Amino acid sequence: MIVTRSGGAASKKIRVRMNLAELQRKLIAAARANMPGDRVPYAFEKRVTALLASRVAPKNLDLWVRGLWRAAVSCVAVALLCGAWAVFTPAVTPGSTDLSQDFENTLLASVNQGDQAP
Repeated sequence: MIVTRSGGAASKKIRVRMNLAELQRKLIAAARANMPGDRVPYAFEKRVTALLASRVAPKNLDLWVRGLWRAAVSCVAVALLCGAWAVFTPAVTPGSTDLSQDFENTLLASVNQGDQAP
């Protein structure tokens, strides 16, 4: 890890002086010496549940939530209908022209008219 901006000269010196294996051994030994306690503070669960119960949801939010769920369901229905329409509609019907060719002819109509003028 480079700590300095100019290429890491100070970081290289620290890396050379610091024995990472020794540092890791010391940290693990310190962690084993300071074992965390298994004891949970008194009435911790009751305090948490009381805190959750004290937070009352606004009543106006209920209407918004219902409306947004209905909108989500209708959006999924529209997406499924569009997907089904795209899958089950034939790509090209007999006797019809290609849409890309029609579009290109429409865009280039003025250029083609200029070429045909006497």
